[in-house]
Amino acid sequence: MNRLREIREEKQIKQETLANLLHCSQTTYSRYELEKRDIPTAVLRILADYYDTSIDYILGRTNNPAPPKK
Repeated sequence: MNRLREIREEKQIKQETLANLLHCSQTTYSRYELEKRDIPTAVLRILADYYDTSIDYILGRTNNPAPPKK
């Protein structure tokens, strides 16, 4: 399962809610989850802040969900 979808479902958030946050359509957001569309860097930053995690975690490059130290 795609990490982005996994996080969203874990937090019980609808795709439509995130699409509104990102100012995109639900279809576009769905394509991010299905890996049919690359996620722009600006969108990754918004999602990482929203979920309080790292971009690397969202992309599946690490299994540590902790956000980077500031």
